[in-house]
Amino acid sequence: MKAKINEIFSSIQGEGPVVGYKQLFIRFCGCNLKCEYCDTEFLQGKEYTAQELYEKVSKEYDLRSFHSVSLTGGEPLLHAEFLKEFLPLIKEETKIYLETNATLPKNLETIKDYIDIISADIKLAIDPEIHREFFAKCRGVDTFAKIVFDENITDEQIKICCKIGSEFGIELVLQPKMGTNNKMCVTSEFCNKILDKFTSIYHNVRLIPQVHKFLDVR
Repeated sequence: MKAKINEIFSSIQGEGPVVGYKQLFIRFCGCNLKCEYCDTEFLQGKEYTAQELYEKVSKEYDLRSFHSVSLTGGEPLLHAEFLKEFLPLIKEETKIYLETNATLPKNLETIKDYIDIISADIKLAIDPEIHREFFAKCRGVDTFAKIVFDENITDEQIKICCKIGSEFGIELVLQPKMGTNNKMCVTSEFCNKILDKFTSIYHNVRLIPQVHKFLDVR
């Protein structure tokens, strides 16, 4: 079994509660969604078996020097069977951080026991029941939800996100959409307004922009 990997690189995590930590990023090709704000090209890549990928990362990087290995994409859970073979090879050397669009709950079940942290999106345009099914599978794993927003976010969407956060007891991280010039698409004033709306309903909410773009790192 092989998986196509777009790139492997060391950098600083720029999103969510573990912002600022050094991670090894393994970016998988392919995604089951087409989000218009996605900044990733993930069609091109190289195929690896689980053993080949382990040998590459263990030879080129000191896995113990990283806070965690970030499985990102694309959508890593499209490669759940591959990850079931790969993750046991590196699990003893580092923590595993999964970045996912939170739409493939059955695939998560396949590798859940190997995951330490789940960064799961709440996509505002997706049926929230899909995300509810996913977050139900996350129980027992340190999980937070990331919500990318712009000026079009509605009060109803805010209520739905807060309800999901409350139902599953997870932290919500608000992430303003970024433009091509690496600047937020909304004003700081608007960000504060949206944060106030969220926290008036659910207390466990933070606003964290994409810090790596301010730092000009990958």
